[in-house]
Amino acid sequence: MKKLLILLLAFSFSHGLRGQEKRASPLIEKTESVDNVDVKIQYGETSMKGREIFGNLVPYGKVWRTGANEATVIEFNKDVKLNGQLVKAGKYSLFTIPNEGKWTIIINSIWDQWGAYNYDENKDILRFEVDSKKAEKHEKLNLNLSKEGSFQLIWEETSIEFTVSKA
Repeated sequence: MKKLLILLLAFSFSHGLRGQEKRASPLIEKTESVDNVDVKIQYGETSMKGREIFGNLVPYGKVWRTGANEATVIEFNKDVKLNGQLVKAGKYSLFTIPNEGKWTIIINSIWDQWGAYNYDENKDILRFEVDSKKAEKHEKLNLNLSKEGSFQLIWEETSIEFTVSKA
């Protein structure tokens, strides 16, 4: 009986630790207030690790989850405008289609999904294009939103930006 109790305790302890393992691409959550609108972004922070990213690991012309693992989530507590286009308050997935020189930004109504494997274009609520720019090298994917409403993605040697403003 004593051996069984020790075995159960050991299993319970090791099983409990398994849920706390470090992710290779940590889940990052950022919140910013833009003109009294709370904006929350959650994404998998992936790293270059010596890889060529855009046009290779992340192919041009294909929908990308804009991070690692789960689809990137963006949430607004009030209606907003993204690059001047209305988006109702709510929780959405943020996808992108990278291309040389221009990217397509996609706001999709299905926020709780893994990667872009089940991405459904029919669930898009907004698409718009932005220019991509050459940037200083960044090892890790970084999504930022300033208090002034400038949303920036920067990774590898590429940067894109769009605006978030109160509707």
